[in-house]
Amino acid sequence: MASSPTSTAPHDRKLDPAASPAARWRTRREQESYSSKLLDALRLVRAASGRPSPASSREVRHAADRALAVAARGRSRWSRAILASRARACALRRVRLGAPPPPPAARPAPRSRPPLASKAKVLGRLVPGCRKLAFPALLAEASDYIAALEMQVRAMAALAQALQSVAPAPPPPSSSS
Repeated sequence: MASSPTSTAPHDRKLDPAASPAARWRTRREQESYSSKLLDALRLVRAASGRPSPASSREVRHAADRALAVAARGRSRWSRAILASRARACALRRVRLGAPPPPPAARPAPRSRPPLASKAKVLGRLVPGCRKLAFPALLAEASDYIAALEMQVRAMAALAQALQSVAPAPPPPSSSS
């Protein structure tokens, strides 16, 4: 039996960005796209703060996450959840201003779960928008989210290195004897 020229062994296939969502984040084009969106988001955060001091770490983190979600173009569940969370947070803030806080509710006793199910539940809480997702879909979303976060770390490290090379060196400490 001879194999057809169009079929390839799994180890001979090259990473196609369309075939694997995680591989998509490793392309130079995606990294450049995210880096430009991150710079734009950080400029907006700094302009919105209205002061010369750097923005708070929470604002920077939210800007970086929104830029990552925009770079994902809403193709994944986690990116849509991040983009929707800003609108939801603004709506919640408006509601909370007028209503008193609700009293704490009594929780029922937790049921024992198999170890894999409890770990899947924790993973669902870590990946935005994936709390009530089937296990195979959760794994696919988590792998894409991890790859996107790795790309985010690379882009932020490159940005920090570029800023460090441009920034003036701090003055040497004076020694008083």
